[in-house]
Amino acid sequence: MHVVILAASRHPVAEPFAGGLESLTWHLVRGLRARGVEVTVFAGEGSDPGLGAELLRTHPLRLSHAARSDPSMVPETWLREHDAYLQVMLALQSRPDIDVVHNNSLHHLPVVMARALLQPLVTTLHTPPTPWLEPAVQLAGRSPARRPGYVAVSRHTARSWSHVTPSEVVHNGVDVDRWPLGTGGAGLAWAGRIVPEKAPHLAVEMARAVGLPLRLAGPVGNLEYFESRLRPLLGGDVEYVGHLTILGLAQLFGSAAATVVTPVWDEPYGLVAAESLACGTPVVALDRGGLGEVIDEHTGVLVSPRDPVAAAPEAVGRALELDRLDCRRRAETACSVERMVDEYLGVYARLAAPVAA
Repeated sequence: MHVVILAASRHPVAEPFAGGLESLTWHLVRGLRARGVEVTVFAGEGSDPGLGAELLRTHPLRLSHAARSDPSMVPETWLREHDAYLQVMLALQSRPDIDVVHNNSLHHLPVVMARALLQPLVTTLHTPPTPWLEPAVQLAGRSPARRPGYVAVSRHTARSWSHVTPSEVVHNGVDVDRWPLGTGGAGLAWAGRIVPEKAPHLAVEMARAVGLPLRLAGPVGNLEYFESRLRPLLGGDVEYVGHLTILGLAQLFGSAAATVVTPVWDEPYGLVAAESLACGTPVVALDRGGLGEVIDEHTGVLVSPRDPVAAAPEAVGRALELDRLDCRRRAETACSVERMVDEYLGVYARLAAPVAA
């Protein structure tokens, strides 16, 4: 089988990963190749050289003076991304050697151009509906010809798209071999992008309500939020340790008593929770989005988002009583890359199967 994977262009598919989307793409490519699948990857500049990715070239954008002078011109970064996916989709139209195209980007263009391909296209829905992607999915579904397929990263995400399209569910996976079982520790951990919707300030407030130290890690995605909301809370028992590699994050989770996950939006999946479980560390998470599909009663505690700080002492206390080996076993069976690759191979096989006359 020959599979083409279209990555998102805004961030390179390389460690340290900008987010779960880039991590999933990297692990999926490597997992498929380990099974003997031929994979062609289109990804943004700066992606891991080991992927052998063809670049989604978002620059230079060649526009005439007249085009640039158009007062209705949208931001150039948007145009560059559009041009990159347009070039790829046009090139794929003449590729009979491909069996399946897997759209792992958040861009609408691969969806609306799916019918122009010789092979089926499947799109992974990584987010709730967006103003660009939702209309594209609606329009693509109206065609009497072969329609694109869709996979959601959680049952929650599938439900959020159910008014637009049905979708299969393939939960994201982590390479449990790269997230070894840790011995635990006395403090709490938090990891993710430093942005308002991930709300690391809530993790700080919860940790202080419990009386345990906290270490936070992740890229600063919103500098204003970091400086105004998070930095004033740092110091003493709360430390920001920067943007870590997988090795660093595994050490962070593995040496923690529990990991706190604090989204104030509906998290489509919750990869941080899966990574923590692989290290044997139970999770205390706000009950938002797909997080309840990652942890269960033996591996974590869900907290109502209405007042997580007040609920923190009881929730963390319960989490500290959970068995670290149960957490590890949950990751190995429900959250592994091997399981994810198996399920995607099943999706590809169904899409590539000849259509009965």
